[in-house]
Amino acid sequence: MNEFNELTLLPALHKNMKRHLFLQPTPVQAQSIPQALAGRDVVATAQTGTGKTLAFLLPIIEKLAKAPAKNVRALVLSPTRELAIQIADTLQKLSTETGLRSAIVVGGLSESTQLNVLRRGVDIVIATPGRLQDFLNRRLINLAPVETLVLDEADRMLDMGFLPAIERILAGLPENRQSLFFSATMDPAVQRLIERYSKNPVRIAVGAAERKAPEQIDLHVYEVEHERKFPLLRHLLQGEPGSFLVFARTKHGADRLAKRLAAAGTKAVAMHGDRTQNQRNQALAGFREGRYRVLVATDVAARGIHVDGVAHVVNYDLPQAADDFIHRVGRTGRAGQRGAASTFGMKAERGAIRRIERDCKLRLERREVAAHLLEAMQLSEDSLPSQRLKVEVPSHSRHHTSRSAHGGAYRTGKTRRFRGRERRSA
Repeated sequence: MNEFNELTLLPALHKNMKRHLFLQPTPVQAQSIPQALAGRDVVATAQTGTGKTLAFLLPIIEKLAKAPAKNVRALVLSPTRELAIQIADTLQKLSTETGLRSAIVVGGLSESTQLNVLRRGVDIVIATPGRLQDFLNRRLINLAPVETLVLDEADRMLDMGFLPAIERILAGLPENRQSLFFSATMDPAVQRLIERYSKNPVRIAVGAAERKAPEQIDLHVYEVEHERKFPLLRHLLQGEPGSFLVFARTKHGADRLAKRLAAAGTKAVAMHGDRTQNQRNQALAGFREGRYRVLVATDVAARGIHVDGVAHVVNYDLPQAADDFIHRVGRTGRAGQRGAASTFGMKAERGAIRRIERDCKLRLERREVAAHLLEAMQLSEDSLPSQRLKVEVPSHSRHHTSRSAHGGAYRTGKTRRFRGRERRSA
């Protein structure tokens, strides 16, 4: 299959795909879609950014749109709320004028709204395992009519500890169903899950059977001590165009880095587990739409982020594991585009960098920046007035932020700011 118009699909589906410029399939789409349309179970391993979402949504829409029933006949499990929301957005684009209805079942969003949508009847549910298991335990959703199951990013769900919830959910589904498994890696835990819950699947591998960064990403490492990491990041931002996704190890570190970037004149926003779901959605939307040039994220918050066109990923802090490294750098170089990924490592972290190279079977190019440039940038930052700046949070859903009745005092976490000066509250 070289073009989607070679497939015999519903006219509305062809129309929607053309409208949104889904014209030529990626390798994983070309191999998996015909098999899924034929009703086969499919196990596909492919790297992030290769078009897996369309690979499972298109067969589901084609199958269900012929007779919408407003019973849950397709279930898509996703590791994170952000990814579930993005899958739902793509589904909405593809299912216009088909009569299909869908619902999101995830934590962090209004439970009553989700239940109201389910009560009106839906054909497709996109869910995270934790919230869906909760709904099942409370008998708020009926999965008996499910005809097609999708596990998207199966390896990531197992890494996040969702195996018990997944097994509880899958045990309650009809045995006579189609199962579609999509994963970036095929480790033993994923393999055991597939063997237990699929029937004679077609196996498709598109360059992702092992930990491997996409070839279109330029990977390099800078050996830099902690106090020079920020000047180095500023140097990269000044020298290269495009958006940056920067990974920090902790929530506090992400907030602090976003604040320093703002002080230096770069539009930046932090995204981590202490942000509300609305704040995280707004941060991601602002980054995707170009209102923020830099998104500073922790690993947990960034799981499931799919933003096309990220020019540069920066590992400001080293990841904890090789899988996290592959997940991070895979946010750039998507859909065949070139990307860059820089890793900042201190001298004491040389061993950790060598372990990442060994486990991921890659070699990071060693790069250096002249020390006097970093020193000059550090001096320029020190001269900036930063005491009045706060961490960027989308305005109409601030988390734990309130204005005092006296006017002029704001509280965010444990920090009070009074008209330009800052002090810690007791």
